[in-house]
Amino acid sequence: MQAPPGQMPPGMPRPSPEQIAAMQRQIAADAEKAGMTVPQFIQHLQQRAREQQAAMQAQQQQQQQGGEGHDHAHQHQHQHPPAQGQQQPINQNNPPNPLAIVLANFLRSQDLKPRTVILNGERKDMFRVKRALRAIESPAYAKLRQKHPDLPEVTDRASLENTFKLLPLSMLALRVHKVDPHEGHDHGPKKGKRVKGQWTVGITPQQEAGDDMYYVWLYEGSQIMRKIYAGLALVALFAIVCYPLWPLKMRQGVYYLSWGFLGLLGLFFLMAIFRVILFVVTYFIVPPGLWLYPNLWEDVSFMDSFRPVWAWHDPNPKKKKKSKNSSGSSMAHATFAGSTGQPMPADATTTATDTQIATGPSARPGKAGYVAPQVEEDDE
Repeated sequence: MQAPPGQMPPGMPRPSPEQIAAMQRQIAADAEKAGMTVPQFIQHLQQRAREQQAAMQAQQQQQQQGGEGHDHAHQHQHQHPPAQGQQQPINQNNPPNPLAIVLANFLRSQDLKPRTVILNGERKDMFRVKRALRAIESPAYAKLRQKHPDLPEVTDRASLENTFKLLPLSMLALRVHKVDPHEGHDHGPKKGKRVKGQWTVGITPQQEAGDDMYYVWLYEGSQIMRKIYAGLALVALFAIVCYPLWPLKMRQGVYYLSWGFLGLLGLFFLMAIFRVILFVVTYFIVPPGLWLYPNLWEDVSFMDSFRPVWAWHDPNPKKKKKSKNSSGSSMAHATFAGSTGQPMPADATTTATDTQIATGPSARPGKAGYVAPQVEEDDE
């Protein structure tokens, strides 16, 4: 049974003032697009609703008379559109909204600090909702609206969330939550390599837009360049396969290039052998020896591998070592001496010389003004 006009249907929660204001703005925008005033547009909607209701009643009567199958299929074509403010179901078969694609391209160009997660065994980019909402509130979105006036205007929190919800409604981004990858399995957790900080997530049925919620991108942007690169790779592979059909000059050019590449590779290995021989000879003639291209095998860039051209061998390279054990031991000795007034007993692994230095009376003779703390005992 349908509620009278102007009254809420029984069982439906009353909308908030923000939702009512958003509905009024939407009705005013629709009326302006239709070239009507707001009262005329409301009367037009009421008249159309009465016509649809009459059509549905006629179809129900026909269905009762025997045309059940045909009338039931025809009835779904005249269902009412969902009222604004209610939850709209996501239809995966519908094409994405062009405005949602524009919004997705805009947000992907912003710094949302995405992180890689695993969704259904695939790597996806996850972002936090509050960063996307900040981007929509930024001046960059206002400039985007100048190019695309059909994008929703953001005036309050409700319009901000409705703008963001264009993404899940078009299946471009969906809300997710962290899940256990082994949940529901009979086996225990597998001991495998796990990337630190990488979540395994699942899709959340309620697609809301809270600040602390997370969404993953299902929209990967324009695929034109990827298709172009794939086409170029296929063309290159096909050209290599058809090498016997190449013109004679092209085959000769490739032949000489291949020999030139092999020659460079051979020169590189000869240089590596020669530098070892040169070092061995100079090690006995002019010690400590001379290295040609000393950084050739170091973990540096390609150009730095050939800088400098030569250098003398360093038999004692300087290495910065920090002895954590010595620093920890000195801190322990200082703490013990400060609390008891006596030096800390020698450790079992300490050598005899170290023991004399650490425990002898001359442990701190050179430090002027040092006075060991005294411990006073109370006589009772």
